[in-house]
Amino acid sequence: MTAEQIVFLIVGAVTLIAAFLVVTVKDLVHAALWLVATLFGVAIIYTLLNAGFLAVVQVVVYIGAIAILFIFAVMLTRRQAADTGSALNKNWWVGALMAVLTFAGLSFLLQSWSGFSKTASAIPLGFDAIDQLGGALTSPQGYVLPFEVASVLLLAALVGAVYLAFNKK
Repeated sequence: MTAEQIVFLIVGAVTLIAAFLVVTVKDLVHAALWLVATLFGVAIIYTLLNAGFLAVVQVVVYIGAIAILFIFAVMLTRRQAADTGSALNKNWWVGALMAVLTFAGLSFLLQSWSGFSKTASAIPLGFDAIDQLGGALTSPQGYVLPFEVASVLLLAALVGAVYLAFNKK
């Protein structure tokens, strides 16, 4: 095994553990912090895959904006959403069963896939992925509509958090 593979396995394991803790920890602030750790692990994996732009976007947009917005929303609305009941749903086992069945089905489907043993081809000289990505995100034939819809949804979440924070009783 190469050093890069060892780093990938360690980061992948830590990311999976952090993702598991996001959905199992009882305190929302701790869940948000584990989400930050999960997203940072994904950024490291992007870096290992030589996708530096996606790694920077992951850190700036997801960790720097969305996760922090989530933490602020939890802190601002904490007084209004008091812990009144159990954190677990009575039918938690149905979700756990569905997760196990989904994992088993994906494992069965990917068993014969040859993509695990293939390596990626080398990136040709002069290839500018950031230019192509920018063109795809802003061209009308590309992804401009989902890009703008995501920005409107983020703005709506921000306005909703401010409204909840300053809502007079």
